Amino acid sequence: MRGLTHRAVDEAAGLPPGSTSNLARTRAALLELTLSRLTELEMRALGPAYTSTQAGAQAGAQAGTKAGAQVGTQAGDQVDSQASMVDRVAEGLHIQINDRRRTLARYELALEATRRPELREIYDAAGSRFRDPAVALLAAQGSRDPVRHARQLVAFSEGLMFDAIVGAGGTPTFEELRQAVEDFLAGMLRRPSRGP
Repeated sequence: MRGLTHRAVDEAAGLPPGSTSNLARTRAALLELTLSRLTELEMRALGPAYTSTQAGAQAGAQAGTKAGAQVGTQAGDQVDSQASMVDRVAEGLHIQINDRRRTLARYELALEATRRPELREIYDAAGSRFRDPAVALLAAQGSRDPVRHARQLVAFSEGLMFDAIVGAGGTPTFEELRQAVEDFLAGMLRRPSRGP
């Protein structure tokens, strides 16, 4: 993060000196601008997986309850099969893992957000743009608690990405990611068995 300076951004972007400081006067403002831009780039890269149920996700998130998430899902335009959801999540993971620089930058900003409350607010708001569609997708799959399950799916996904990018794990193939997501969702969405 020390390398992220106004001067470095000007040089990397081929801008005249001082251009970046016109947009972001302070280091805090530069970090906020960087996080906003990074979120934009991630949303663009992950587009189809996160936009098809955006309306449903927003309505469900506003309600904040299982019933609200289900109503929100009904407001969405698309109800996916579980196989389609597995493919979408695996594709998103594959994109993030293979765009190592962008994902590492997000991790750096996440750590910085633990020390800067003003950045934490922006980071949390950006995260909801990824979590809310997961709530709608899980509700469409019949999740008993789509809000909780979405948090778990995000945590699972973050763990896979972290291990692949900075951990001891290698870079998984799309099929390996797909199988991992399929196994995870199968356990999460399984109906409880009834006793004898």
